[in-house]
Amino acid sequence: MRLNEKLRVLRELEGRCRGLSRALSKAETVKLIREETGDPISMPYLSQLERGTRTHMTNRTRLLLARFFRVHPGFLVDDPEEFQEHLATPIGDSAQSLPAWLRVGAARFRYDPLVSETLERLATHPEWRKALRLLHAVLRMPTLMDRLVHALDTKRGSEAKTG
Repeated sequence: MRLNEKLRVLRELEGRCRGLSRALSKAETVKLIREETGDPISMPYLSQLERGTRTHMTNRTRLLLARFFRVHPGFLVDDPEEFQEHLATPIGDSAQSLPAWLRVGAARFRYDPLVSETLERLATHPEWRKALRLLHAVLRMPTLMDRLVHALDTKRGSEAKTG
């Protein structure tokens, strides 16, 4: 991905993270950078970077943008031509490759007990494919998901009162 594409994606993500249903405009980005960091960046400079007419930026600008968008400064460069954005290592064809991948995910998200425990349980469940099919079906029916969550919350509440 090129630097100019990354900047557009970051503006899009930042707008959505701030509760907008759209990307931050360049003017909004410049204004917020100045307000939140105390350091200015000019709109023409940001525009040149996004259009790709300026392909390199100063280290000060890279650090400023990295701080504002909360990314590592090393992200704000063009990726090499041979860079792969997807998993390049095959995970194998065996029936155990998905559970192994889920265990790796559980370890990676150990700071989030809900995600970690759920991935580990799915990986070790004897009928993990059936559980995955059920999750797939529930996710396709948002009202069912809401009703199930409500039922679980109600059950937990009544167990806490009796326990």
